[in-house]
Amino acid sequence: MRDAGRLAAAIDVLTQIEERHRPVRMALKNWGESARYAGSKDRAFVSGLVLDVLRRRRSLGWRMGEHGLRAGALGALRFVWGWPLERVAEAAGEAPHGPGPLSDAERTALEHPRDLGEAPCAVRGDYPDWLDASLEVAFGEARAEEGAALSERAPVDLRVNLLKSDPPRTLKALSSLLAEPTELLPTALRMPALDPTARSGAVETIPQFSKGWFEVQDLGSQIAAASAGEVRGKQVLDLCAGGGGKTLALAGAMGNTGQIYAYDSDARRLADAIRRADRAGVRNLQVRSPVNPEPLKGLEGKMDVVFIDAPCSGSGSWRRHPDTKWRLTPETLERRMADQDAVLDSGAAFVKPGGRLVYVTCSVLPQEDEDRIAAFLARTPGFAVRPATDELKLTTFLTPDGFLRLTPRTSGTDGFFVAVLEKHR
Repeated sequence: MRDAGRLAAAIDVLTQIEERHRPVRMALKNWGESARYAGSKDRAFVSGLVLDVLRRRRSLGWRMGEHGLRAGALGALRFVWGWPLERVAEAAGEAPHGPGPLSDAERTALEHPRDLGEAPCAVRGDYPDWLDASLEVAFGEARAEEGAALSERAPVDLRVNLLKSDPPRTLKALSSLLAEPTELLPTALRMPALDPTARSGAVETIPQFSKGWFEVQDLGSQIAAASAGEVRGKQVLDLCAGGGGKTLALAGAMGNTGQIYAYDSDARRLADAIRRADRAGVRNLQVRSPVNPEPLKGLEGKMDVVFIDAPCSGSGSWRRHPDTKWRLTPETLERRMADQDAVLDSGAAFVKPGGRLVYVTCSVLPQEDEDRIAAFLARTPGFAVRPATDELKLTTFLTPDGFLRLTPRTSGTDGFFVAVLEKHR
């Protein structure tokens, strides 16, 4: 495909997402199925452009002076991808496959864009206006910069599974994918974010992936799991296990000692956790499925660690799922907050005296983070905050209240919040 056809395809996919309210993955999948002629580079181009437009939709609209999808796609090519004006013009107007020649206004905007420095914080940070007050509480005057960092492309992080391998051996196995160690965790490796038009290497094609040497997991997620502290020989309950990413990280740290219990309110998601645990060589896992009556019976008051990866807005993962920030509503946020209160109350019942309750969100919104912990402590006697980085020594990312807050701007990870609460003996 030529640039013109790729550009037109990206605008069409963006239109499906907006007008038909289709998730990005589904819209891209539908386009790919209808465009059998498209090669891997074409698909990478279209996917990359669609995601970059969604990541920076407000700032692109500001610079273009027009907030339509076409304007966003043209602006992304010029301001994000760095295309010369004439290449953008050629792609737009190339017959018969392009979306149409540049208008005078478009050409002027591409050549002399509005100054982004004059835009409001929500525009510079590429987030909805109604979230500005929340992000001001979290980040103050830096909220536009934090939002902009959440609009960048994300790298691919990997976690070395110490049950099967070690960092040096795994690095050697991943040499073809340019993986490098990270400074924050010795078991974390990183593949850099590639040019949006490039097709990244698939880690699943590395033989050692099938052998369970490593898992794909954001560094922030790995740090969140490590915030549970020393877990060897302990009794651990992962109360919102989902597909098992953090369950496996906890199991790896446990070294097949003690016992880890995985539960999720959606039994279908636990099926993936079982498959992944088998590949990873985990032998101390018990899956407690909600299809069984009283699945958590007998665990009350016996857990050294209750780990809660709470349902949340996902605002910390906007780099990877940019469409979700435009779909988030105040009503959805209120529902997530209610879910968080409920799961905290549920999890507290399983912590034994001296044990820890670890609350995690992939969110940067205080309503889901500090506010939920404050509300929990106000209604639940017997718990106290302990610094979330006692074992990790990541004091740079510690808030004044002892919570851990990670963001792309400060830690180079997805956005995460971690609170560690200890139950009085």
